[in-house]
Amino acid sequence: MTALDRKLIRNLWQMKGQAIAICAVIACGVATFVMSLSTMESLRISMERYYQEYRFAHVFAGLKRAPLSLLDRVALIPGVSRVHGRIVQEVTLDVVGFDEPVLGRLTSIPSYGKPPLNSLHLRSGRWIEPGRTGEVIVNEAFAEAHRLQPGDTIAAILNGRKKDLRIVGTAITPEYIYQIRAGELLPDDKRFGLFWMNEREMAAVFDMEGAFNNVVASVTYSASLPEILRQMDELIERYGGLGSYDRSDQSSHQFIDNEIKQLRSMGMVIPIIFLGVAAFLLNVVLTRLINTQREEIAALKAFGYTRLEIGIHYLKMVAVVVACGTLVGTAFGVWLGQNLTVMYTEFFRFPTLEFRFDWSIVISALAISLAAGGVGTIAAVRNAVVLPPAEAMRPAPPASYRPTILERIGLQELFSQSARIVLRNLERQPLKSLLSCLGIAMGLAILIVGSFSKDSIDYVMEAQFFDAQRQDVSVTFVEPLTPRALHDLTHLPGVLAVEPFRAIPARIRSKHHSRRVGIMGIPADGRLYRPLDVHRRVVEMPPEGVLMSRTLADVLDVRPGETILVEVLEGDRPQHELLVAELLDDFAGLSAYMGIDAVHELMQEDRVLSGAHLTVDPQQLKTLYTELKNTPRVASVTVKLAALRSFEETVAENLLTMQFFNVLFASVIAFGVVYNSARISLSERSRELATLRVIGFSRQEISAILLGELAVLVLVAIPLGLYLGYGFAYLTTLSMVDTEMFRIPLVIERKTYAFATTVIVLAALISGLVVRRRLDRLDLIGVLKTRE
Repeated sequence: MTALDRKLIRNLWQMKGQAIAICAVIACGVATFVMSLSTMESLRISMERYYQEYRFAHVFAGLKRAPLSLLDRVALIPGVSRVHGRIVQEVTLDVVGFDEPVLGRLTSIPSYGKPPLNSLHLRSGRWIEPGRTGEVIVNEAFAEAHRLQPGDTIAAILNGRKKDLRIVGTAITPEYIYQIRAGELLPDDKRFGLFWMNEREMAAVFDMEGAFNNVVASVTYSASLPEILRQMDELIERYGGLGSYDRSDQSSHQFIDNEIKQLRSMGMVIPIIFLGVAAFLLNVVLTRLINTQREEIAALKAFGYTRLEIGIHYLKMVAVVVACGTLVGTAFGVWLGQNLTVMYTEFFRFPTLEFRFDWSIVISALAISLAAGGVGTIAAVRNAVVLPPAEAMRPAPPASYRPTILERIGLQELFSQSARIVLRNLERQPLKSLLSCLGIAMGLAILIVGSFSKDSIDYVMEAQFFDAQRQDVSVTFVEPLTPRALHDLTHLPGVLAVEPFRAIPARIRSKHHSRRVGIMGIPADGRLYRPLDVHRRVVEMPPEGVLMSRTLADVLDVRPGETILVEVLEGDRPQHELLVAELLDDFAGLSAYMGIDAVHELMQEDRVLSGAHLTVDPQQLKTLYTELKNTPRVASVTVKLAALRSFEETVAENLLTMQFFNVLFASVIAFGVVYNSARISLSERSRELATLRVIGFSRQEISAILLGELAVLVLVAIPLGLYLGYGFAYLTTLSMVDTEMFRIPLVIERKTYAFATTVIVLAALISGLVVRRRLDRLDLIGVLKTRE
């Protein structure tokens, strides 16, 4: 071991507090980087392998009814490699012990063999046996939610008749890795289940012999998806086609792909903030360390050490701190990634979802950390190596002392002697004071970044479930019905108010852009379901034209006042050019609204309804559920509070887990920043403070000088940190949750600001106590020795 290496070890031991704090900051950044990117890779690889092994389709389309011969024509489309026709029906279920109506999606599977596309992975039980009626396979999540096992039965209304279905197995499918109904934002395993039945039996029950109403297809690697979708739409149009779409618009895949993108963003944005703070701290620590080691640097040069050797010596110090932080962060990141992967198994259903540790991610983390450390300290190291020995031998020039601005204007009587020393020291070194203040402010800002997400989610949920959707229950019909259905709903037990809606599937085109969406027709004076913007303002329905979400307008590249072509995908499939009347900054999805009368005019129909929103007497909910379960024309029933409870039981719980670690990381960083500021000030001013002790100042007085300086810095840093925190949170929101599926607004509650400020104040108090103990042990004899 060389002499410089021994010096390096001594220096690190002397500044172990600062070194540990910087290591903690780097470890937090590296842990987030490793956790996010490793979990992202685990999800991506599991998804791609699952898709390949179980033949997940690339193209999907629904239609009313088509002969099996149409499949041969679809197979002839250039680029299509495999086609599978299915029967898909949504049915109402009656689950024993569960009051609310449950929606089941029944899908046919071949009588012999496995489905050629979107195959099943059997979790328990067995496959359906040919010739046996009433046998079904149920998806695993629904079975677990209701504690169903092979051998149990469940009642369902099939084509107007109630029938008991016998469960013979549980399974998962790549089509529903994330089990959610199309158009919904939250999964609900208790109220939405997937079932698979023998195709011959389904064909007989639903009058679909020799026919199908759903088609999926896989394509070759070099296929043109837009051309395949165009040709498929042409083929299925005459059979009531609802429009084809590719994998990117498939609900389950959208959610997984969105989660992967968010993990990638989180793995890039947050570590950059953390490592930026670490680089800042390294620069401050090393710069001030070099200033206190001027004589040592001069002595090293006098003994023959070159500039390069001295520069490498200080860079080694940075490398040791960065390497330790990276090692700790990697270990913690792997542990967090493993737990996050386990958490994802509650949302995403894979045959296997295992955490995959990738050394390349660790190497990348180390490289990024070293780069951040190098950038943060290169100027300080350069100052060390270019310092001439003769100049370094001399003490640093004394600072220019003079009265502060407050003293020059005659306010010195308002301050004690210790307070004037504090103010003079801060004013004569404005850059150092500014950097110290900025470091503390960044610590507070990171606390806000780690805590604000729950504020935003709570805001969205309250706006959506209580301001926009004011109904208790939403009912959707199997097919559009006449106004008579509205009258029937009004007379159901417990129903206090009814508000109709008309939903139509459509493809909206503008220039060369197009998107398949649902247009919601609602009453202009509606009270139960209202379009709401991100500021929770109700947006009135325009008298004509379409009210469109801003995100959909961006996808279609249209603005208010321009026209779009709407191709309806049901009924007589009318096409109309409509005006984009207004844009809506909403929270999720690609939305389009029209007045219900305008939709009727568009469809050239009478007052047909797709469903209705209901206000219900809570005392009669069970009676209403029983009635709806036995109503064949009802396709689905959505209970608002049930959806909210489902969110709180799943998403909210996991969100709090993630937030806990974010706040933990942020608290560590905040403490590290404040502690470093206090310790560096002590190391720089220990001789000055000891001198004050020798000339008669008490321990309390010199403590007041140093800790008073820290208090001033913290007080000034708090408002700056609040503004920086808002800015960091804004960038985080843009990079992580501003997508087509979700648009979480930036909302920071006062309690979050208060929490961040409290942590910083506590960090300052604890740091002050540590520094005060060191002040009590100052070497007073050392100050009597000359430094020349």
